[in-house]
Amino acid sequence: MPGGDQAFAANQVEEISRATRIAGTETGLRFSVFVGDAEEDTRTYAERLHAALGESAESSVLILVAPGRRRLEVVTGRLAAARLHDRACGLAALSMASSFAGGDLAGGVIAGVRMLADAAGPAASPGLLPAGHDSGGASVVPRAPGH
Repeated sequence: MPGGDQAFAANQVEEISRATRIAGTETGLRFSVFVGDAEEDTRTYAERLHAALGESAESSVLILVAPGRRRLEVVTGRLAAARLHDRACGLAALSMASSFAGGDLAGGVIAGVRMLADAAGPAASPGLLPAGHDSGGASVVPRAPGH
């Protein structure tokens, strides 16, 4: 988790990781979370991080939270966007922002991941997944403090 122990306690990192794993398993999408300072415009940076997911980017959802800039971005790949409309992403972002304003960064991220997973719905049957597509996954993007 970016910011390391500065942003979250170890149990909070595990809770976020667990939420993203469960969301991935339930939806067949890959959920990634980045919390830390964006190196540039937050949207541009989020899109760059999302693209760095490589072949899995099409079925991925990336949540970027830049607390120092008070910015939140949700980036979806082509396949994920077909299941997560802008309104669902906006509602999840609003929920996360509300939690962040109340001082609950980890809880806001977890709630946002869950809302996005609920909006995406269940994964397609394994026989219907596109070739080369895994059954879901998760990642919490690490970043060294001070970078």
